[in-house]
Parts: sequence; structure tokens; C-alpha cells
Amino acid sequence: MNQKQFFFDRFALTQPDLERYLSEALSAGGDYADLYFEYLTSTSISVDESLVKSASQGISAGCGIRVISGDRTGYAYTDNLSPDRIIHAARTAALIASAPAKQDVAGFKETGARNLYPVAAAGADADLAAKLELVMRADKATRAYDPRIKQVRAGYADELRRILVVGSDGTLATDTQPLSRMNVFCIAKASEENSSRGSSGGGGRVGIDYFQTEKTPEYFAHEAARQAIIQLDAREAPAGEMEVVLGPGWPGILLHEAIGHGLEADFNRKKTSAFSGLLERRVASDKCTIVDNGTLPSRRGSINVDDEGSPTQNTVLIEKGILKGYLSDKLSSRLMGISDTGNGRRESYEHIPMPRMTNTYMMAGEDDPGDIIRSVKRGLYAVNFGGGQVDITNGKFVFSTSEAYMIEDGKITAPVKNATLIGNGPDVLTRVSMVGNDLKLDEGVGTCGKDGQSVPVGVGIPTIKVDSITVGGTARN
Repeated sequence: MNQKQFFFDRFALTQPDLERYLSEALSAGGDYADLYFEYLTSTSISVDESLVKSASQGISAGCGIRVISGDRTGYAYTDNLSPDRIIHAARTAALIASAPAKQDVAGFKETGARNLYPVAAAGADADLAAKLELVMRADKATRAYDPRIKQVRAGYADELRRILVVGSDGTLATDTQPLSRMNVFCIAKASEENSSRGSSGGGGRVGIDYFQTEKTPEYFAHEAARQAIIQLDAREAPAGEMEVVLGPGWPGILLHEAIGHGLEADFNRKKTSAFSGLLERRVASDKCTIVDNGTLPSRRGSINVDDEGSPTQNTVLIEKGILKGYLSDKLSSRLMGISDTGNGRRESYEHIPMPRMTNTYMMAGEDDPGDIIRSVKRGLYAVNFGGGQVDITNGKFVFSTSEAYMIEDGKITAPVKNATLIGNGPDVLTRVSMVGNDLKLDEGVGTCGKDGQSVPVGVGIPTIKVDSITVGGTARN
């Protein structure tokens, strides 16, 4: 059985059914309509203090129907896949977006299949006991790392999402998307007054075998415990303008939040982004080339097709400091007259698609990471980040570090705590003076929020030097 027929059988559909639903969606006018069918199975396990806190398995299914008329969108969804309920949802979406324009339903052309992730290895089909064993191993290994580790929480979650996307422009696309993730969190205590935290995790579009052979529970346990123990001896961070070196990998979250969101087409279409109207203009140091790549095998942010049925791409956003493009979906590409980059994403069938990032990272440069550290007289080396806030309209951000060190006379010295980075994304890009040759992507933990929707993403950077960022710290001068 081919992929298309599998999905038709899964959702009890025929091609005439799809044509009927789309025709109903366009019955009140409109430029475009699409159907998004989804069937999701999921597992979640949480262990707290060596006891199973929760374990659940679930199944959800539904259909979302969208109608576009100019810049107006009608959307409705149903978790009842009977023909009557789908027709009702189609009529609801049609009335919301009603307009004089009308597009006839075109013949369907199936999107060419890619295979960025082996579905046969999807963790959602594995035994629940095997998943629980992984979590208990993580708990045990974290506690064994050091007697000062006093509290541990560990978790495992996976899902297998099957989607069928059909559009009035002839789009017909299917995909089966596995996703797995393990997390470890711990608290270390040297005394009642001195405690610290550590966290680690990873995964991607992988199966349970990934955690048995490549990145084991012990790997994540040791990383979380290492962070917590190091922070026990951390001194208060200084404050002021200083050179900052961002370590490779997860610190790319700053790039994602402070810059990536501003390059999503809907913000630029509405002229609410700090990057609006700046195409082909310099927005960064010539050391900076930034891409969004949804085609990396097995990465958390990768998908064969986006949630509008378009193939994902490797999109160059900034090339040697020059702004080259935005991340777009079908609506933005129509209204702005730009190419659809395959970045239309949604949390589930209950949500409308919008331009979203996939795996966003800065390309490697030519500098040796050791030389970057040696070039700093006095500054901060930021290795891991916790939470942060960003204003899309002007790019201003505040990020807290979860692991950072002082750089003094070209050497990494004492760990510091309570350090925050305060700046402006576009401005920070212009201050990048060195870019390492050690590009690293995150372990596979990223989840991006936008307008109340969350989707899995990837981030990454090589080691980079920013000549000046405001550091917020608590050390007394």
C-alpha cells in the first residue's frame, strides 16, 4: 500500500470526498482553501524522586479547514471525522472568510516524498516498560554523579504524527513524523544557603534506540549533574558593557529568539519587525551567515513537508551580513509576492498555520575557538541559557545564562551565576567580530512559542565573539 492510500484509509477518505469538502469551503468565495487531517499517538513518562509521577498514552485525531480571501482567513476544525462534521466545519470556515472571489478546486498532484527520518524506528510503538527503564536509568545516574545532588526529575515523551494536507491549488501531501525527547533536571546543595540547578535533554525525530545507543540516559544525567555541581562554586556575575563569547550549540537560542522571529514573513508583511523593509541591506557583520534549514535528517525541527504540504527548504536569511529573505508560508507569499519557503507550521489540527522556524543556525566561520577566547581581555563566556524575553518590534532581548564563566586575560576562569545578557538582536549582529569553525546544533530540546502555538525547532551557532553586550550581574563593584 502506498503512502497516499494509507492515509486515505486511515481517515476513511476518497478523492471525491476531498473535492467535496474543498468545494464546500469555497462555497462563499475565497482565493484558496485547504484541509489538514491529523492522527497523533503520544506517550509521556515523568519520574520525580525515583517515583513514577505520571505515565500516559494518548490518541487524538481531527481535521482543520482553512479558507483564505485576500488577507482574511476563516478557520474551523473538528475532532469528529464523519462527513457531516467536516462539511459543517468547511461551511463555518467559508462564512468567516466569505468574499466575492472564487477559486475552483484543481486536480490534486501529490508532493514528492522525502525521508528525513526513519518511521520504522519511531519510539511511539515501543514498549512502555522500555521507556520507563530509560527514565529510571537517568534518575539513578544523576544521583550517582555526586552526593550533593539532592533532587532529581526525569522524563521521556514521544509522539507519532500522521498528516494529510490537501489544497484547492492541487496540493496533496502526506507525512509521518516521529518525535522523541528525554529531559533531566536536578538540584545540588552544598548547604541550606547554597543550592544550584542543572538541566539537560535531547532527542529529535528519532526512535527509542537513539537513547539506547547514541545519547543514553547516563549522558543527559551526567550533563545535568555537572551543571548543578559547577554552579555551587559560582561567584556573582559582574555587570556592565563587556565582550561576550557565546559557546557553540544551545546558545543559538538567542539567535532564534532575538533575530529569527523578526525574519518571519508575517511580522514583516505587517511591518512590525525590526527587519521590515531591509531586504538586500546590511543588517549584520560580514562574518554572519544565518540559515533556516528544515531538511536536516532526524533533527527536531526538520519535517519532510510543512503543515501546508510544501516541501521544507534550506533558506538563506542573512548572507555575509546582507538580509536575503524571510521565512514564509502560503498566505505571506501570496500577499508579499515572495517565494513560499515551506515554513507554514501549526501546533495541531486545532490551529491555523503561520510562518515558523525549523532549524535556525549561524554557519561556521574560520576562527579557531581557542583564538576567540584568547582575544578577550575581560569578558563573559556564555555556555548555556535559561529563559529570555524578546520584543519582535525592535529586537530588544533579555536572556539569563544557566552556565557562564569569566574570561580573564584570554583564559576561562571562574564560573559565574545570575548573569543576564541585555541587548538588541539586529545591533548585536553588527558587533560579531569572530566566528568559530565549530558549528554545533543543540541536543534536540527546542520548543518555540508564537501566538499561543508551540512547535519543535532546532537552534545552533559556532563559538562567536560579540565585541560588546550589556551584562546584568549582581556582583558588588
